[in-house]
Amino acid sequence: MKKTAIITGASRGIGKAIAIELAKNGYHLALFCHNNIDMLKELAAKLHTEYKVEVYAYQGDVSDYGFTIPACQDALTKLEHVDVLINNAGVAHIGLLTDMSIEEWENVINTNLSSVFYTSKAIAPSMVSRRTGDIINISSMWGSVGASCEVAYSASKGGVNSFTKAFAKELAPNGVAVNAITCGVVDTDMNGQLSEQEKAELAEEIPIGRFCNPSEIAQTVLSIINAPAYMTGQIIGVDGGYI
Repeated sequence: MKKTAIITGASRGIGKAIAIELAKNGYHLALFCHNNIDMLKELAAKLHTEYKVEVYAYQGDVSDYGFTIPACQDALTKLEHVDVLINNAGVAHIGLLTDMSIEEWENVINTNLSSVFYTSKAIAPSMVSRRTGDIINISSMWGSVGASCEVAYSASKGGVNSFTKAFAKELAPNGVAVNAITCGVVDTDMNGQLSEQEKAELAEEIPIGRFCNPSEIAQTVLSIINAPAYMTGQIIGVDGGYI
């Protein structure tokens, strides 16, 4: 039986790296993005050509359940089943909480946390019926310890971590694993606002001495998929020893 996966936030950065890693390993994919549909389609075509896998591209806002749930259901129909659901889509917001607008708060919480509920609601029942599956949530070290001037982001990722632990307990009797990766400082566009000097100074604070490459998160995803079924409800840190 073919192996399949859904990945949100897949047009670039961590999501793109995960898509490449899974395609290399024979996974047929449904990839989601918000704005960069041309980049996503280019990636989909490349993966199809190089690895001979089916790749479906979806554009929409995962913070909107009106898009996310029907799109996931459509992907499930096209793929026939979903072995792995990877919730990677996310946005950051840097600034004082007291300066943050209601709309900015809702955007961060709904994109980073509510979207995990929407995708899980759409896909988990099919995993339960097959008594197999992996849900992997891409979180952040700030969800564990919090970051000044990133309160909404930290709160949303803390919610993802708690969601992961609780949902794992619900699904464990049905053979479905739920785990999360708490990423450290990853070399993606999300950190693009930093100058080269700021990046260098930040890297000095990380015990391993550098930013994480997105491919390292992708390799961790594959390791979780291949882990024993007994591993579920875990919050796995990949932060170079930062926390």
